[in-house]
Amino acid sequence: MRKTFALTHPKLKPARLVDAIKYEVKKYLRRERNKNLPADADFWDFDCRFGATESQADVIKVAQINKHIDHAVDAQLPSFYLEILAKPGYRAPLQDEE
Repeated sequence: MRKTFALTHPKLKPARLVDAIKYEVKKYLRRERNKNLPADADFWDFDCRFGATESQADVIKVAQINKHIDHAVDAQLPSFYLEILAKPGYRAPLQDEE
């Protein structure tokens, strides 16, 4: 998902618009996590970027998406850019302690 979300709407209140955006992001993550994994992968991992515009986007973690959306609303940005790309994730092998 590479999308610029508008934080203004002529008919919707800002709180409802933010809830709709967060729901859309959550739905996308759920849809991607339910896809079949490649044979050698352990889980779906995500590369995320967030910023006021695409050129200003910085790398963030999945768990920080809602916090960054709230900061964009508090800063009264007219829109923000969010990029979420799914990739196969691999767990690090456990080290034997002796």
